[in-house]
Amino acid sequence: MMRTRPLKVALLGCGVVGSEVARIMTTHADDLAQRIGAPVELAGVAVRRPSKVREGIDPALVTTDATALVKRGDIDVVVEVIGGIEPARSLITTAFEHGASVVSANKALLAQDGAALHAAAEEHGRDLYYEAAVAGAIPLIRPLRESLAGDKVNRVLGIVNGTTNFILDKMDSTGAGYQEALDEATALGYAEADPTADVEGFDAAAKAAILAGIAFHTRVRLDDVHREGMTEVTAADFHSAKEMGCTIKLLAICERAQDGASVTARVHPAMIPLSHPLASVRGAYNAVFVESDAAGQLMFYGPGAGGSPTASAVLGDLVAVCRNKLNGTTGPGESAYAALPVSPMGDVVTRYHISLDVADKPGVLAQVATVFAEHGVSIDTVRQSGKDGEASLVVVTHRAFDAALTGTVEALRKLDTVRGVASIMRVEGE
Repeated sequence: MMRTRPLKVALLGCGVVGSEVARIMTTHADDLAQRIGAPVELAGVAVRRPSKVREGIDPALVTTDATALVKRGDIDVVVEVIGGIEPARSLITTAFEHGASVVSANKALLAQDGAALHAAAEEHGRDLYYEAAVAGAIPLIRPLRESLAGDKVNRVLGIVNGTTNFILDKMDSTGAGYQEALDEATALGYAEADPTADVEGFDAAAKAAILAGIAFHTRVRLDDVHREGMTEVTAADFHSAKEMGCTIKLLAICERAQDGASVTARVHPAMIPLSHPLASVRGAYNAVFVESDAAGQLMFYGPGAGGSPTASAVLGDLVAVCRNKLNGTTGPGESAYAALPVSPMGDVVTRYHISLDVADKPGVLAQVATVFAEHGVSIDTVRQSGKDGEASLVVVTHRAFDAALTGTVEALRKLDTVRGVASIMRVEGE
């Protein structure tokens, strides 16, 4: 039997995502009520500019006092889509204190203070759901947190930022340079006026911290994630990648060490073989590849950003939290029992593609090979070309520690015959 008294929802933020959440709550009200077991009522909308016309939203619900809204006491669920650290953090904890569960899309806050927010939710017996914080509409957090709860996840490898994937895909398919591809992404609305959070990997790093924490039952903060942007990727890098049968993607990689004693989380550009499923992810789409003991290899694919896709994830969480509310229970909270240490980037083992500008004369290759050998880095293939006294030397290594490769490059720069290191890129997905 359906309960007639509605569950009341407070919406914090009414931008692209928030307005779409409000629209779906209104237009799909009957279906949502049937799925939940009670009507859902939008009880208040906190915004910064109350004078702005918001189609489909009763102006009487709009307020600039978000704190008063979450303190009302009759609010069952708070949906937070304002982003940033403050006031979002204070509003969420206040909501818990006053009896509301929370649905959030705030990746930056969860990556920085997820443990404290989970602790506050548990203290007050409330839910904290955040499917929309990673990969937009793609169901990913709940499968990791619930569907794979009985399995052991060893690796999460993914494209979790649509802006960077669009740019790199454009560079790959058209031969465009980085700036040209970025300009097109901006014109199409895929990139912000200031794209730093995307192209320098901050957005992906926050998502990697969240994914690693859930996958490995370990607290992983944003500061634990090694981050490199993709602004230095060039058309020449794509040319080299194609010669290896690869393309280039900005990847978020979360791994459990082979001995199971530690984990790593990193974001950086990498070459991946064209045979890998992630190589075929085009445009602004996201995809995440999960490897576990029992389930094997799984891939989650779909739109990773935008009002409707993100709102879909928010509404999925809202339905789950409302059902919990009706049943007098809460869903899974933080699982950090493993408490594994997060290893630094120097301990990561991977392959590398190094392009060197060298003098075109006898003995150069032998000098370079000696440096690699002295630092314990094994060479897989070498390709050399050049004329008029200058040459390009491309070295692809076997798997090696990042720290060993760093020492190798430092030593190479000291050779008189090495004019410069044109590029260094990791090779993943093999």
